[in-house]
Amino acid sequence: MKCIRRVSAQLRLGFLSPLLLCAAIAGCATTPATPPPPDLFNDASFAAPAVPVDPQQAFAMSEAMRYYLRVDVAREARNKNPRRALAEALRNRSGLQLEYDAAMTRTAAQAFDARSGNCLSLVLMTAALAKEMGLDVHYQLVLGEESWSRSGGMYFVAGHVNLALERRAVSNTVGYDADAILLIDFLPGEDLAGQRTQQISEATILAMYLNNRAAETMASGELDQAYWYARAAILQDPTFAGAFNTLGIIQLRHGDTEPARRTLAYALERSPSNTVLLSNLAQALDGLGRAGEAQLLRRKLLALQPEPPFHFFNLGQRAMEAADYQEAARLFKREIARDPYYHEFHFWLAQAYARMGQLAQAGRQLELAMDNSTTRGEHGLYAAKLQRLRAAGAH
Repeated sequence: MKCIRRVSAQLRLGFLSPLLLCAAIAGCATTPATPPPPDLFNDASFAAPAVPVDPQQAFAMSEAMRYYLRVDVAREARNKNPRRALAEALRNRSGLQLEYDAAMTRTAAQAFDARSGNCLSLVLMTAALAKEMGLDVHYQLVLGEESWSRSGGMYFVAGHVNLALERRAVSNTVGYDADAILLIDFLPGEDLAGQRTQQISEATILAMYLNNRAAETMASGELDQAYWYARAAILQDPTFAGAFNTLGIIQLRHGDTEPARRTLAYALERSPSNTVLLSNLAQALDGLGRAGEAQLLRRKLLALQPEPPFHFFNLGQRAMEAADYQEAARLFKREIARDPYYHEFHFWLAQAYARMGQLAQAGRQLELAMDNSTTRGEHGLYAAKLQRLRAAGAH
């Protein structure tokens, strides 16, 4: 059950120029939940959702899932406690054979049917199964696991969540019980050492799911549907900052610039050093003709983040256009040093090596791009390119 680090993808939106719009990082506010001001929402500007937005559908059980519990998990449970039986059934390679796929954030039932999903989808699926078994579920945000990616003109940042199944306390239990809490994480086991985590509520998990769907539907051009997902995410957990940022971007793309400014300004008041919100609010202010205010925010942004995500990568692409492949390789390596797990950085470094005739190094970078790809389509693309490179090297 390998999950390539990434979960809870939230949108960082941009045009081809870097950092015109950015996305909110995964994270949860620590301030008490208070209802958002009503003027953040501009429902009348958006058509009714084509697909009804029901947060609880994220955990809905299918009959196939119930059958899996009755047969596969029950088989594992013959000589084990239920929590460990569920964990080992999920881990059994002859069983579900789960795969990581970040193409979309699936509900629990969709992830089960597809036998794949991003880490959030797999957490939803595991939690739904565990709750059906009557187990206590706790959700955790893994701190320091954010990473950036992009798709066309859209930039994304992703964090990581996992869950723990806890044995219900028994009044006469004393001392330490090493099996009292069982962590389930869709990362390779060696990556779990030293994790710093923050427990989060089920409301936050649902807000993350809704926010992901908002980002994904916006990326596909469905702004009306995206609005209702983002709105539902905020109402589900008003402390989840990412949803406010996503709503602001949706409003901005929809042409609702003043509502976008209000939404982003409201979020920035609660996270004054959030570089994502600073950049997006500056964009909204530009759209309203308030260039002076926008410039002040950008100065603060530059002080906080002089080398934003994709900075060296974008410079490397310019070097490729200028046919300076040695300089491009150097810049791509600098970006890889900041995020060694993003497939596109390795792919472009492979191209630089190939242009310099260093086919062995190019092949190694294509292998890394393939290993770190986050969708089946990307994996297939890099595999095909690697096959062609090897065929060329054989002649």
